[in-house]
Amino acid sequence: MDNFTYWNPTKLIFGRGEVEKLAEEVKHYGRNVLLVYGGGSIKRNGLYDQVISILEKAGATVHELPGVEPNPRVATVNKGVAICKENDIDFLLAVGGGSVIDCTKAIAAGAKYDGDAWDIVTKKHIPADALPFGTVLTLAATGSEMNSGSVITNWETNEKYGWGSPLVFPKFSILDPVNTFTVPKDHTIYGIVDMMSHVFEQYFHHTENTPYQDRMCESLLKTVIETAPKLIEDLENYELRETILYTGTIALNGMLSMGARGDWATHNIEHAVSAVYDIPHAGGLAILFPNWMKHTLSENVGRFKQLAVRVFDVDETGKTDREVALVGIEKLSKFWTSLGAPNRLADYDITDEKLDLIADKAMANGEFGRFKTLNKDDVLSILKASL
Repeated sequence: MDNFTYWNPTKLIFGRGEVEKLAEEVKHYGRNVLLVYGGGSIKRNGLYDQVISILEKAGATVHELPGVEPNPRVATVNKGVAICKENDIDFLLAVGGGSVIDCTKAIAAGAKYDGDAWDIVTKKHIPADALPFGTVLTLAATGSEMNSGSVITNWETNEKYGWGSPLVFPKFSILDPVNTFTVPKDHTIYGIVDMMSHVFEQYFHHTENTPYQDRMCESLLKTVIETAPKLIEDLENYELRETILYTGTIALNGMLSMGARGDWATHNIEHAVSAVYDIPHAGGLAILFPNWMKHTLSENVGRFKQLAVRVFDVDETGKTDREVALVGIEKLSKFWTSLGAPNRLADYDITDEKLDLIADKAMANGEFGRFKTLNKDDVLSILKASL
């Protein structure tokens, strides 16, 4: 096990009706609030009116930034930064899913910087301060509600990068499973793929003596596998939504990665794909991850075998370790497909036309991946296998 320091200052407020605690939480940070949200679903389901009412009763002056994109744009971040500076915003409130929260994190840091927010995303500027913010989560997926990471796209340059800072942990996050009832089936599926992918990224490492970390990852994956098929057939089931909402948070709040550093290569490749084609992030992961697994299998066959046996219940009888591992990878791909996730880039009408461009985007900061270091040829092989 590697040495580690674990620190997560986000206050997690979980359960039915807990959005009412928003008034008390906001009072700690000021009364001039910027409300950040996406395409309008919170208005259709009544959450917007509820949040506005709570904020107004708390004496807050509310400014708004609607229209955050599924792959949030730096142009939208800069709009939010301008609102903050022009109106002396004290506090940001993200109401939505991971994209809204990621955008809010960048606004929070950008509001304390005189340059373009893209400098923060590309690490040309390291934030020294950030506005405080909280979240009301509406989608189980990214885990952004309880971590300090963010992914932002520059559509002008077709670049998409992850960044992070300890300054942009949410001060609090309110998670009510009821607020995920109206998430449509396709986005529910994407969220399930996303949280499972986060676990895989942390599971594949070469650190020795991580039995408990492995079991945490495996139990979370098994819980999602057991719950997901039921949920997509019963989208307003409170208990099922509750389970998936909680697992999405735990999948990426740092708990699973204590003592071992994961890979994250597949995310890097997907960011390049969706920077060029603007496809759903989790849709890209569902396509790429099984092919990354096959490509890197020889790095540690035993680890893939362990996943296959413990999570996907693969029978080892009469099979080599490699054969067991490959059956596990195939069962993962079939599971995602059974839910309704894509499994080929062709599902998004992506051909081999821009694979070289995608690979170059993925290689922008050099070779990457901690489980197996990938070069451009590796990336192209994974992309071609994903067509």
